[in-house]
Amino acid sequence: MKMMTYFKRALLSLSVLTAFSLAVSCGSSDDDVEFNPNLDSDLGLGQPVDECIDLGSNELLLSIQDEFTTLPGKVSVFFRVTDVTGNPVAGLTANQFTIYEQGRNDDCFRTISPSESQARISPNSQVFTNSTLLVLDLSNSVLSSSLAELKSASSSFINNVMEGPQSDSFQMAIYWFDGQDELHQLEPLTPSREALLEAIDGITTDISSDPSTDLYGAVIKSTDVAEALLEDSLEKSTIGAASVVLFTDGTDQASRYREKDALDKVAEADSNISFFTIGLGTEIDTQILESVGKTFSVFAGNKEELETTFNQLSQKVSERANSFYLFEYCSPKRDGSGENNLVIQVLRGSQQGAVQTRFDASGFTGGCQ
Repeated sequence: MKMMTYFKRALLSLSVLTAFSLAVSCGSSDDDVEFNPNLDSDLGLGQPVDECIDLGSNELLLSIQDEFTTLPGKVSVFFRVTDVTGNPVAGLTANQFTIYEQGRNDDCFRTISPSESQARISPNSQVFTNSTLLVLDLSNSVLSSSLAELKSASSSFINNVMEGPQSDSFQMAIYWFDGQDELHQLEPLTPSREALLEAIDGITTDISSDPSTDLYGAVIKSTDVAEALLEDSLEKSTIGAASVVLFTDGTDQASRYREKDALDKVAEADSNISFFTIGLGTEIDTQILESVGKTFSVFAGNKEELETTFNQLSQKVSERANSFYLFEYCSPKRDGSGENNLVIQVLRGSQQGAVQTRFDASGFTGGCQ
């Protein structure tokens, strides 16, 4: 029987991510494309490692999202890994992790053999859902001058983000906006890459009946959609993460909603929602788009660079989604040992990071697989 224990967010902060600014230019010699990562102030969740075990300073940060145990003796910890500047760390394997336990009779932590504990990185579909919302500006300026480039770029984005085997844990939906007070759904949330590509291919120049741009409305409504997805995940006893990826070639023209309300909506959104923006042309307000795209923002000076910017962003979206790990191992602790301290350490080259937590071994016996 599975015993789920949701981790309390009252745990001590592991570390505060260091804010930084970085600009990378690529594409034409005129620097038509700018890549500007923007970090929020997410905190790593978990406890600092006890001083009795000297693992050194953290260059990698492990942020625990959830933990649970499964009889007869399996411990599962679901967490996200970033570097100290907030960049997601994807592609880690089980042999890069070391497990340390501290029981009631241990002065400090003891290393648990990875082979004896059958440590592994497991498919996280049982505890995790990741949703991407692609939100496209289909106002008149886009439809009349850059629709073909946008469709090509969006298709590349979909192929890059949804490149793995189809899984209900990784889904995408497509929305669009114009001047109407509505966030139009082009394709509902789906794990099917083919359905998403077909939806993009079906966009025509007559899709919109209002040539204006309700940018702030799109920001507010897409955030509402993302938050509803996270609430749905919680109701299903899973961890949810969402990414809002918004494209525009201009500024808000409809004036239906206040700029402040849109920016506050993003700033106050759940920390498991990432915000990305893609701006095209010279009529965009880069400061506004950087504020909306607080995770990453990309700007293209002309439509020929649009696919490049979408491809850059798709890499960041994929890395963030794949920086969540479900790490599992069979503990040697047995029933009656009570609560035990646990440290998980990860090594990537010369970088290391570790986080401490606890688990209850009630009911644990041998035979864990």
